[in-house]
Amino acid sequence: MTRIRTAVIGAGHIGRFHADKFAASPAAELTAIADTDVDRAAQAAAALGCAHAADYRTLLDGIDAACVAVPTDKHHDVVRDCLTAGVHVLVEKPVARTLEETDTMLALARSRGLVLQVGHLQRFNPAFRALAGAGGRPLFIDIERLAPFRARGTDVDVVLDLMIHDLDLVLALAASPVEQLSACGFRVLTDAIDIANARIEFADGCVANVSASRVSQAAVRKLRVFRADGYASADLQEQRLREARRGPAGIEEAERAFDRVDELGAQAEDFLRAVRAGAAPLVGGEQGRAALALALSIAARIEGRRAR
Repeated sequence: MTRIRTAVIGAGHIGRFHADKFAASPAAELTAIADTDVDRAAQAAAALGCAHAADYRTLLDGIDAACVAVPTDKHHDVVRDCLTAGVHVLVEKPVARTLEETDTMLALARSRGLVLQVGHLQRFNPAFRALAGAGGRPLFIDIERLAPFRARGTDVDVVLDLMIHDLDLVLALAASPVEQLSACGFRVLTDAIDIANARIEFADGCVANVSASRVSQAAVRKLRVFRADGYASADLQEQRLREARRGPAGIEEAERAFDRVDELGAQAEDFLRAVRAGAAPLVGGEQGRAALALALSIAARIEGRRAR
């Protein structure tokens, strides 16, 4: 089976992790790593035995697919160039800075018949997949994501940096239009919002409470979903799921631990599968757009509240 010729564009912290996954995949041939910092690209490429380039555009004629892990403000231009050249794209979240940029990318992918996947890798977490697969309409969703402060990623606020992961999960679970939204957020260590909370009310009556912080002492990723017959609590960091349901003999409780899943590796394999099969990825451009639209609405509510 011919391997998919793949390049990683962006050799920063996340880009190197992506490169590792594509280099290890039997479905891919990691042909090159590109970065405007040519020394950084060369170092990453030497470790994985592939070529490197300072300008990603010099690679486009010789690849089938690209993983774009450059800063968010560069997503639109890089993805546009890739799609125009007939190259399938996996782009890190958020998909772009604006909905207008996103719509341009989506239209281009559709017109070329290309895969445009967005890096919402929590969809590949086995605890989340088990929880989502259990069925039943959620009544209340409570999700919390806390992370220690790191300088990288601060080109965007915590809503686009961390919360957007959980907004994607909430939208996947609720599967209903957003009806009302309120939010608050605060600057702590950077000039952007570092801690935020949003309350999202959906048309079917479901309510979600979403909190994110990038100035915490320890990493926490917890998701709780309450349904009419019970609740489920997922520790997304430890990939564990605890459930309690009403049964014939009373409350039935169970706890499941899953074999550890390399979420980034699973995402890479899903992308390669979609490219090979000409099929939809688990998280396509439309889902990435929906998460971005909600994130931008939350950010606007936060700024509006701060302006009062």
